[in-house]
Amino acid sequence: MKLKLPERRRFVRLEVPIEMIFSRDDQEETLVTKNISPVGFMIETKEEFDKEKLLSFVFKVDPTGDSVIVKGKVIWQSKTSLEDGAPFDVGIDIVDINDEGKNGFLKYLCDLLYGSEYKERT
Repeated sequence: MKLKLPERRRFVRLEVPIEMIFSRDDQEETLVTKNISPVGFMIETKEEFDKEKLLSFVFKVDPTGDSVIVKGKVIWQSKTSLEDGAPFDVGIDIVDINDEGKNGFLKYLCDLLYGSEYKERT
């Protein structure tokens, strides 16, 4: 008999690719989320990060709106395979979102969850 372990996640994860810009040491790299929730996201990257490292990402979730600057902390990482040079899956806990981008970020997540576009009431 197979035992089902209890779900430890507090929030649903949306498996959606969202492009973001990651900057480190004056170099920018475009990364894509593998999944995202209101409190964190997972990315795949070639480099290993220090656990608890604070990182900054720029999401562009609304083409007409402001960019969303997200600060996050590395909470876990693992190699995607045992091969040499295999990339890492990295779990990022969202620590802060810039005030200008909070509404756009939450609206974007709600649109993904409910499969709708915001329609302004007239």
